[in-house]
Amino acid sequence: MLKARIIPVLTFNGISLIKTKQFKDERIVGNPIQAARVYNSRQVDELVFLDIYASKQNRKLNLPLVKKVIDECFMPVTIGGGISTFDDVNNLLKIGADKVLLKTKAINDPRFIEKAVNYFGSQCISISVDVIRKKNGYYLYDGFNDSIEMIDFIRTMNSCNVGEYVINSVDNDGMMNGYDVDLIKMASEVTNKPIVALGGVGVPDHFISLIKTGFSGALAASSIYHFTQFTPQEVKKQLKKTGFSVRL
Repeated sequence: MLKARIIPVLTFNGISLIKTKQFKDERIVGNPIQAARVYNSRQVDELVFLDIYASKQNRKLNLPLVKKVIDECFMPVTIGGGISTFDDVNNLLKIGADKVLLKTKAINDPRFIEKAVNYFGSQCISISVDVIRKKNGYYLYDGFNDSIEMIDFIRTMNSCNVGEYVINSVDNDGMMNGYDVDLIKMASEVTNKPIVALGGVGVPDHFISLIKTGFSGALAASSIYHFTQFTPQEVKKQLKKTGFSVRL
């Protein structure tokens, strides 16, 4: 059995760490450098740092700040936000990012993703898939339109040979009532690439419920670590106690 990866997600607004509910109602939750230091001390498997407004505000990531976050980490780090050129990708990899996470550029210019994979390698190109549920299925959410079906988008990215998907439920974001299991299952059925599940975790049982469906990807979360007493180490202990394989 593959060992479950436990991945905290830090979302950034250009100034502070924030946490949203359904991509709205943001709350300030701290300092990114301090948070990275804490997660490093708790030996998480990976960390995702995402500037969620960079693309929308047409600005680049703050590279000196990102480097300080990366320098705190002795685990793999994925960085996303405002990435639209080869230079953006290269700059992040040069300062120590293990993967880059793209969404807006992937939606608007799939050919760029294909070129990036061919140049940098699929292992460092991850795709963010933010999804809303409609009556007739799951659609991408990018703040501008929601007319692209998730399945069609993933199939397009499959053809680009990307390395990984971060599947996030907008409806469950910050609600702490569990993953959208149907969403994760559907995404898993249309790709053989690794999937990072995100959106809705409030207690360790939410991780366990997803694994019990047969999901073998990574388990990402944010609110559980900001707003409850549970730490990544405690989550791993509960998963191991339940019989699941984790990296201790």
